[in-house]
Amino acid sequence: MPRMNKPLSATPRALALAREVLNIEADAVSTLASRLDDHFLRALDLILSCKGRVIVSGMGKSGHIARKIAATMSSTGTPAYFVHPGEASHGDLGMITSDDVIIALSYSGESQELMTIVPVIKRQGAKLISMTGFPSSSLAVIANVHLNAAVDKEACPMGLAPTASTTAALALGDALAVALLDAKGFGADDFARSHPGGSLGRKLLTHVRDIMRSGERLPAVREDAMLSHALLEISKKGVGMTAIVDAELHVLGIYTDGDLRRTLEKRLDFNTTPVRSVMSAHPRCIGPDALAVEAVQTMETFNINQMLVVDADNRLVGALNMHDLLHAKVI
Repeated sequence: MPRMNKPLSATPRALALAREVLNIEADAVSTLASRLDDHFLRALDLILSCKGRVIVSGMGKSGHIARKIAATMSSTGTPAYFVHPGEASHGDLGMITSDDVIIALSYSGESQELMTIVPVIKRQGAKLISMTGFPSSSLAVIANVHLNAAVDKEACPMGLAPTASTTAALALGDALAVALLDAKGFGADDFARSHPGGSLGRKLLTHVRDIMRSGERLPAVREDAMLSHALLEISKKGVGMTAIVDAELHVLGIYTDGDLRRTLEKRLDFNTTPVRSVMSAHPRCIGPDALAVEAVQTMETFNINQMLVVDADNRLVGALNMHDLLHAKVI
């Protein structure tokens, strides 16, 4: 008879071990903060003065971290590329020039693949920043700047799998990227331009004017209109409200579905009641150049579902509601 394996199940020990892993890795990152010194500033200066590109490289788990560092830098204003050291020694080294800065990751500092290409890179005149756990390692010694990413121990119980060391390297790479971001004055608009396809890009690039209703789709009635006329406008335009304006389109108030419910309780005659007598005066408005996400924040803060859009002179130029913002995928 074949032996039936007993199903595995989690135990309280697993939870304790998981907490220990997180504590070890948190300590590793915390230690890095106290260790930062002029070497970090020199690394920043090399990158800031780079006339070429930033190339990030590493083998194995360090290679995965290197890819992420390159991606983070690229998205925050420092164009960077990942180059596999094994591929570099078989032709990709030709893409590296004397104007480039190389960031090489190897915890031991003795990665054979990196040490094969580093002397060639140095001879070309490219600058080298190494990130290792051993300041006396071959990679650290040959580098123009060495960043010490040493950890007291790995979070792996056997001390074999790169865990705390890769977390430390990743955090150190993030520190470089953010410091570079600040030094270059990279702002939210710059970030949005490099993320046009995602939700972050939509939130940072979409303005109220891009999604507001205007022209024939804009609900508005004059202040002397009867309530019945206002209700027809609300029904026709389908925004759940109408603006109340004067002859020059200055906004005087707003009449919404919520106002309608309150009007019904008063049993007023819709044909003889002027809309100005039941409108909400001085409504919250927004400008067309504001970010759409600002409209969302205002609506959520004041628990409203519609907003009027006005120019600098308080003239009505548009309107939008939560449905418009949802359709534009701003929320």
